[in-house]
Amino acid sequence: MPDYSAFFPLIATIIGAAVIIGVIRLAIKLMWKVAEPNEALIISGLTRGSQDTRDGMDFKIVTGKGALVIPGLQTVRTLALTLNETELKVSCVTSQGIQVIVDGVVIYKIGDAAPFIANAARRFLGQQPKMESQVYNVFEGHLRSIIGSMTVEEIIRERDKLASQVRSASGVEMEKLGLVVDSLQIKDLQDPTGYIQNIAKPHIAQVKMEARIAEATRNREAAEKEAEAAALIADAQSLSAIRQSVAQANAERAKANAAQAGPLADATARQQVVVQETEVAKLEADREEQKLQTTIRKPADAKAYAQRTEAEGQKSADISAAEARARRTELEAQANAKRTEIEAQANATAAAAAAGATRVTGEAEAAATKARGDAAASAVQAKALAEAEGIKARAEALGTNQDAVISQQLAENMPAIIAAAAEPFAHVGQFTVLNGGEGVNRVIGGILSQVGDYLPALASALKNGRGTPNRPPKAPDA
Repeated sequence: MPDYSAFFPLIATIIGAAVIIGVIRLAIKLMWKVAEPNEALIISGLTRGSQDTRDGMDFKIVTGKGALVIPGLQTVRTLALTLNETELKVSCVTSQGIQVIVDGVVIYKIGDAAPFIANAARRFLGQQPKMESQVYNVFEGHLRSIIGSMTVEEIIRERDKLASQVRSASGVEMEKLGLVVDSLQIKDLQDPTGYIQNIAKPHIAQVKMEARIAEATRNREAAEKEAEAAALIADAQSLSAIRQSVAQANAERAKANAAQAGPLADATARQQVVVQETEVAKLEADREEQKLQTTIRKPADAKAYAQRTEAEGQKSADISAAEARARRTELEAQANAKRTEIEAQANATAAAAAAGATRVTGEAEAAATKARGDAAASAVQAKALAEAEGIKARAEALGTNQDAVISQQLAENMPAIIAAAAEPFAHVGQFTVLNGGEGVNRVIGGILSQVGDYLPALASALKNGRGTPNRPPKAPDA
């Protein structure tokens, strides 16, 4: 069995060294202090002060690194470098003698430089809660002092200036305390007397008035714009409705034209047919009129002329006979008168021989005068009879005048004439009139006008037949 006794001293030495190293390491760990980023280590005791300390203060300030602290010989304490906040509520009097209450907040911290840390350590190390009251007292005094030199209007308008002046005035005291002001804000300015409210009333009234005016103006402009928009909308709707109506009317018109295209074409074709048939009817009517002129009117005129000539010849013969009878009667009356005169003369001669010759002569003359009167009366009577017979002859001639013949023939042939005028329409199966009642009247008037063309001829015939009667011949003088 090997002998290991020779290794025991070596093992004991190694173990002892390890223990010593462990103890040293543990001692170093316990004595080594490291400062956090937001704190400073204040080491006092067996140490030498840093060159930044003043007034013979022999302590060491460590920030952002570590330091070896020998227990029993040195003491280490921490000083927080974090932000602190102090509320301000200070009652002040302005230069106008008006009381105001200032509400603000101060945000501060211990300065990062060694002098600031040294000053703070001498004043607040172990008593940092007292910083708030100290800061309040510093800013309270400076606020009252500065606000006492300002008016309310300046405080309201120049809060930044107020904060800047307060920070400047308190800078020395804060530096002595080792503090740095990060921010000073004036949050509110209370006015127990109502001064601020009163000075604001005119402006508020002015602003309200301007606001009402602006609102009324805006409302008016909005109403005008709305009215214009409504008018434009109405115009657009009206124009759209008109366009829709026009489009619908055009569509309806096109539809109606399309629907009426066929019937209209048929009606146009039928109208052309009717026009052609009407022309044919007119030609046929003209032919019938010429035929009537040749076969009826001219023979009737010739016959009437013959009858009128015969009546005039008969009338002349009757007048001549009447004149002859009147002349004969006159001659007989003259002969009787002459004979009576001769007899009277004879009787007068005989009576002259008697005692009453004068009386016989007077009676003879009276008888002669009476005979001449009777002869004249007979002549007048014969002339009157002759005129009566002439008038009777003219009446008989007028009774057999051509007008009567033409009228009788027209009456007898009138159905045939009307049938001939209406014959072109007998072949029309369907008759379409485009102009309503006026078209019907025109068609019927066209038919009747063909018959009415014969009426002027009839009136002319009547006028010629009823011309100025021939004057009776003068009776021969008695």
